[in-house]
Amino acid sequence: MGEADQTKPRQFRVADGAWEAYAAVCERLGRTRAEDLNAHIRRTVKRHGTPDEIERLAEADAELEARRVRQISGLRSQAGRPPADG
Repeated sequence: MGEADQTKPRQFRVADGAWEAYAAVCERLGRTRAEDLNAHIRRTVKRHGTPDEIERLAEADAELEARRVRQISGLRSQAGRPPADG
C-alpha cells in the first residue's frame, strides 16, 4: 500500500459557533462534516490543481475505493462464517 491509502485525523482551528452551524447545515444536506470537507478538497484540487496534483488526488481516491471494496468483501466473507467457539 502506498502513501495515498493513508487517512488520519487532521486539525485546524474554527470557532465553536461556526463549527456548530456547519454541523447543522451538513445534517440538513444529509452528509457529515467530514464528507463535506473531503468533497470541498476534491473540488478545489480538480479546479485549481496542477496536473500532478490532480493525478495524486485520483490515485488517492482509487486507493480509498479499493480499500472500501476490500473491507466490504471481508465483512461479507465473515458473515458467512460460523461463530467461533470459545
